[in-house]
Amino acid sequence: MQSYPAFTAVPARRALTRPGPVPPPQYYRTPPPDPPKIDKPKREWPPAVRLYVQRSFAAENSIGEIGREEMELKLKKVISDAAESNTLHTVDWDNLPLPQQMIQAERMRFHTMTTSVTSAWRDLSTLNVQETNGISNESSSKKRKSSDLAYGQNEQANQPPWRSTNTGGAFEDRLTYVDKRQRNDLVGKTPSKSQFSLESRKRRFEGGENGSSSTHPYVSTKENSPMLDVEQGPLVGTCEKLEKKYFRLTSAPNPATVRPLPVLEKTLDLLKKKWKSDNNYSYVCDQFKSLRQDLTVQHIKNEFTVNVYEIHARIALEKGDLGEYNQCQTQLRVLYSSNLGGHPMEFKAYRILYFIHTCNRTEMNDVLADLTPTEKKAPAIKHALDSRSALALGNYHRFFQLYLETPNMGAYLMDMFVSRERLAALTNICKAYKPDVKLRFITEELGFESDEESARFLCDQGGQAFLEEREDGVRLLSGKVGHIFEGGKNAAFRKVDIKGQI
Repeated sequence: MQSYPAFTAVPARRALTRPGPVPPPQYYRTPPPDPPKIDKPKREWPPAVRLYVQRSFAAENSIGEIGREEMELKLKKVISDAAESNTLHTVDWDNLPLPQQMIQAERMRFHTMTTSVTSAWRDLSTLNVQETNGISNESSSKKRKSSDLAYGQNEQANQPPWRSTNTGGAFEDRLTYVDKRQRNDLVGKTPSKSQFSLESRKRRFEGGENGSSSTHPYVSTKENSPMLDVEQGPLVGTCEKLEKKYFRLTSAPNPATVRPLPVLEKTLDLLKKKWKSDNNYSYVCDQFKSLRQDLTVQHIKNEFTVNVYEIHARIALEKGDLGEYNQCQTQLRVLYSSNLGGHPMEFKAYRILYFIHTCNRTEMNDVLADLTPTEKKAPAIKHALDSRSALALGNYHRFFQLYLETPNMGAYLMDMFVSRERLAALTNICKAYKPDVKLRFITEELGFESDEESARFLCDQGGQAFLEEREDGVRLLSGKVGHIFEGGKNAAFRKVDIKGQI
């Protein structure tokens, strides 16, 4: 028989630190097995349902005003309702209206209901006015003239809320309410500059008042301008004049002073001829703004509208009017999104060059993100992207080669910031080429047409004292003039602020 000691053996301590706590014993339990997966039976859709879905997505059954997502949601709801009610095999899918037809019918019912409610509300308002007039006529003791009634209504309308709502108390009767205009008259306050401007503007647009018989064809008063009814659709002009000065609208447009589309087409032909013969930008710009205004008030958006904005934008570019160009560019961006024709590639390239000029990196990133691979291969857009890449990399040699090869009218935009880039390139040349550099080298590198133009540019930037004529030609003392070009570059790269900038 084996004997056991009457004590428990403990190992001797070999350090003065107290041993850590003994972790509690862990008990492991086998996890229960996963429940078996039950495959859901696939639903077999009847052939009639499949044909109904195919007819719903057919191109000939699509309705332009109803989007695809809205149609898909309606289709899913129709089929789901039939499946939940177990009527997939009983519904006449061949004669059931398509989901887009259901949506169109619902919209028509809603429009009819809205129109009926509106007409009923108008009839009720007319009836209330008639009843009110009848009651006022029957009461002879409180009878007032129409002028007194109008005065009382105006006085009540001009009163503050606490006087019109709280009519039962006597506290407000002891108070005297003075209008701001009356207070200004009592104090003798001089009218402000804004009030004087408003009065001048009012007199300018008042044609036949105060006994003055104005014969100006463009003057229109607010009272004589007809109020447009939204339910009647867009305005259609009746003016037959080809030329009309531009006036900013201060009231609803008068059809008698708005030219219809056939007249506007003749006006565009006339303006193109006058621009080629007279080249009078102030006149042409005013006429184009009037032409654009007539298109806007009549809600005309077609290929002719795109053509008008493109021609005006090109003329503004040629004359360096970036404010007017940018207004046209903004509208063209909206018109191009509607696929109305025109030259979107050309003006997208202008847009990239415009953002290079304004140093607008945020908008530049948005434009680059929206470009498709096909658009990037277009010659004008590829040239603009290469110009932007050359400037970003500091490759002024490549940039000025692209400057001399600019397609379309992009050179007018590049002319607006090429001086700034020449100063930046001159700064780098002065750091790299010391103590001097040939003037001919600067002419070739910076895209000048001749040495005279290059020397004139250097003199305009304050470098005339650092040009020396030697046996091998004129040289620029690049080691001494660098700080002058550096200061000019910093001033040129300040933030560009343009009227109408996007």
